[in-house]
Amino acid sequence: MAARTPEQKLARLLLALALFLLAIIIAAGFLPALIWAVVIAVAIGPLHARAERRWPPGRHNLLLPLLFTAGVGLVIVVPFIFAAFQAAREAHDLAVWLATIKRDGLPAPAWVNDLPIGRDEVAAWWQAKLGTPAAATAFLHELNVGLVARSRALGSSALHRLVIFGFTLLTLFFLLRDRDSLAAQIRKAGERMFGPSGERIAGQMLLSVRGTIDGLVLVGLGEGAVLTIAYLVLGVPHPLLLGTLTGVAAIIPFGAPLLFCFGALLLVGLGQVGAAVALVCFGFLVVFLADHFLRPLLIGGTTRLPFLWVLIGILGGVETLGLLGLFVGPATMAALMLLWREFIAGAEGEPTVEASPDAVPPSQ
Repeated sequence: MAARTPEQKLARLLLALALFLLAIIIAAGFLPALIWAVVIAVAIGPLHARAERRWPPGRHNLLLPLLFTAGVGLVIVVPFIFAAFQAAREAHDLAVWLATIKRDGLPAPAWVNDLPIGRDEVAAWWQAKLGTPAAATAFLHELNVGLVARSRALGSSALHRLVIFGFTLLTLFFLLRDRDSLAAQIRKAGERMFGPSGERIAGQMLLSVRGTIDGLVLVGLGEGAVLTIAYLVLGVPHPLLLGTLTGVAAIIPFGAPLLFCFGALLLVGLGQVGAAVALVCFGFLVVFLADHFLRPLLIGGTTRLPFLWVLIGILGGVETLGLLGLFVGPATMAALMLLWREFIAGAEGEPTVEASPDAVPPSQ
């Protein structure tokens, strides 16, 4: 077989680039699902490998991937079902409360008179918007019009995300089923393109994804569990629903304060100002310990990234890619940091040897 000429190699490269770009355009709508599937597969990879060693697959490797995919689906879906169930239980009470406001109006609560500043302005606004049945009816009608428009957009977005979620689970199943074959192909392609550094970069990115999941998901759910106990103790309305939402929001750094501050506002509305202050102080203490000690330890220790770069990767990833950026951002920073360390250390990652004063200079 004759060797390819430089013109043929160039044409082959251009064809590959054109096909790659065309494939990206065709699959653009499903790229988030593909990336999510890869992230989840990397996260549960060690557990799946342990299960394979315990129960070796037979001729058809279908049972374990199917069970793991179903388990991932349940873990993600069950909290949302629980939140929807709790919201449905409260819908009747909310409807009765709104009907009462429309019939009788809603007087300003006692805490308005205790405000240190802006007391008169808040009281006047409250009286104009909610103080009388007519004002309350008009105000709630305005809110209802905005909520209807937003609910339509939310429904369309939810349907799109449901399709993406289903495709993510389907992709995850095939990734788990063909895990060994895909890993061998990726390892061989990385070695051909990048040499020995390719496998190190891939390994570092895998570790960074797992460390990020431990640092974000597990710590976030732990924050939610601790704050749920605080909601129960301090008497926050709907503590289980609020605690579930707090656990989800806490996955994103600085997301939990939005929820426990909302819980504090509910306590203020009930006249429990002391409990509200205690909740805010305790909540910020939990967030401080989690974000400044646990998360840097779990993420930075695995990715070998300073906390500043971990934070930039997380927040910048969220701003650029949404929730998916929580995991892609730190992985990207970890790979870049590995390349930088290898660059300053020497060729192919071999550390340079610093000359000592007693070293014998090489012969010329």
